[in-house]
Amino acid sequence: MPLSPNTLTLLGFAVSVAAGAAFALGKPFEGGLLILFSGVFDILDGGVARAKGRITPFGGVLDSVCDRYSDGLMFLGIMTGTINGRLVLTPILGIDGWLWAGFALIGSFLVSYTRARAESAGCRKLSVGIAERTERMLILAFGALSGFLGWALVLIAVFSHITMVQRVLRAKSILSNPSEPDVQKP
Repeated sequence: MPLSPNTLTLLGFAVSVAAGAAFALGKPFEGGLLILFSGVFDILDGGVARAKGRITPFGGVLDSVCDRYSDGLMFLGIMTGTINGRLVLTPILGIDGWLWAGFALIGSFLVSYTRARAESAGCRKLSVGIAERTERMLILAFGALSGFLGWALVLIAVFSHITMVQRVLRAKSILSNPSEPDVQKP
């Protein structure tokens, strides 16, 4: 692979920006395809870094920052598309699609933040929960491709908040017991 892991990360980010734009323009099918395409770069960047022995702390930071921006731009694209009327989502449980997208955005950010905060507090690796980023992006992509984008947003909103609670509870368990093997020793 002639491209560096960081270049692959940035290419995946660019594709995610295009996915957000597709949603904003009322093109959910294209948005779903672009999410899947961006996922290819998300897989490749880590794989290339490991294969070339080029895993770096900065690469991890860049990947995390690009993932957060990507998530935000995709959900903002959906919100923009529904508010300007280009993307029609029927209200679910009496809640408009743009608001479900907002709940999904908040949940997605909290899943990542909870992990980062717990790890900085001393947890080794907090990868628990039913809706990590890969699962959320697959739900969003397949919802967009199948015409069930509204329901995909509901699932992401619910599952991401459940994941955040799972992580908080796991962090509490780990950090309350300093002898647990998942606690980092200073």
